[in-house]
Amino acid sequence: MELLDRQFPVDPQRPLTLRTPNQYADLLSIHVNHLNRAVRDATGKTTTEHLNDRIIAEARALLLNTDWNVAEISYSLGYEYPTYFNNFFKKRTGTNPLAVRDEHSTVSTIPS
Repeated sequence: MELLDRQFPVDPQRPLTLRTPNQYADLLSIHVNHLNRAVRDATGKTTTEHLNDRIIAEARALLLNTDWNVAEISYSLGYEYPTYFNNFFKKRTGTNPLAVRDEHSTVSTIPS
């Protein structure tokens, strides 16, 4: 979890480098099955679920708090192509990244 936390926040000059359980296991010099079992036993979630949740949370934060375009966000989160990021985001949230940004800007511009 500490290795995961160290990767955030991201920026376009320093994109996310560890994106799979295998990459974390290699860095920790353990077998990926051992990592997955230990993470699941300790948290009740798989390593992949933790990674995906953190990427989605960071993507939402970047969409809501920066003026980066989706291509910059996708690259900073380790995606080679924005389309891959859009598909990942939509699959896990049910909406596309621009809809999240548009929803937030609509909410923040409504007078009180």
